[in-house]
Amino acid sequence: MNGICTLANDYVYDQLIALLNSIEVIYGQTMPVCIYPYDENTAKIAAELANRPHVTLYDNKDSMQKWDKFVKEIWDIHPTAQTHWQKIGSSKYHRVGTHRRYCAFDAPFDRFVYMDADTVLMSPLDHIFTQLNHYDWVVYDFQFKDLSHVYSLSSTKLKELFTPERLQTEIFCSGFYGSKKDIFPDQQREILLNYLRQGEAEVLYDMAPDQTILNYMVMRLGISSYNLALSLPEKNATGCCVTSLHFENRDQILYDKGNRLTYLHYIGLSSKLFSRVCAGENIDFPYRDIFLHYRYLHTPEQKPKFTTKPKPYDASPSLGTRIIKKLGLAKQ
Repeated sequence: MNGICTLANDYVYDQLIALLNSIEVIYGQTMPVCIYPYDENTAKIAAELANRPHVTLYDNKDSMQKWDKFVKEIWDIHPTAQTHWQKIGSSKYHRVGTHRRYCAFDAPFDRFVYMDADTVLMSPLDHIFTQLNHYDWVVYDFQFKDLSHVYSLSSTKLKELFTPERLQTEIFCSGFYGSKKDIFPDQQREILLNYLRQGEAEVLYDMAPDQTILNYMVMRLGISSYNLALSLPEKNATGCCVTSLHFENRDQILYDKGNRLTYLHYIGLSSKLFSRVCAGENIDFPYRDIFLHYRYLHTPEQKPKFTTKPKPYDASPSLGTRIIKKLGLAKQ
């Protein structure tokens, strides 16, 4: 069975509703969706799902505890992560709930596309599921332009583990990917832990914890992978990120130089921003109209009515410039 997965709690409720509604626009209620809980704060989500029979909130505690334990073991091995996190005021394990997305490798779908809660779906996912007939890992992003948010560039072991070519072509963003159930069984996870204990943990980038571990697992185990951003003809490939300001809106679907996007990722924007806008604060950000359309698709009467001049989210430097600089991305 195919499905779509995401990760959420009530803190990102508004973004989650926009994502779920965008999936409904493409698939109606025929595409099952599973939400993995970031933490226990999911009361609003659970109430909302009473109206969405095709959407479930994952509740397999054994599965969640298994992955929680696995990633904590990894970060216990890492030579500097916990010291770093405590210096910046985080807990012993930084954003550990982000790893709950790994539960998709247990259930409920045989094949799935994972989408972050701060994305909206723009197209059917046939091209992703088709490639899963040939590969175990399918992505569509330009993260390969920015290695620094995937691995620790100061690690001397990084180039010993992976060739420059692999580092330039195989890394991916953990906000959108297609994969399959059971590709990381117990034996494979133990192999990875042994590698990490032997000193390989230093390659992990501690400020993107779920992303660095996923990239390491896929690349270190040699999981077959495919990136449409690298494989499609350049004239057909599209961007996916809010940092690209040239997308054309046609009836609430975005196009990149005439090509329909697969998804839009509001990467780099705080969930607080979406909550403030939904509460009526007139703050502008790229593709705000797209977000508001999908957020209030079923409740247009609740959509905020702005009467004042919008405040730019980030006036100087521009939002796009700031995020591109932060992420090190030249083109998205």
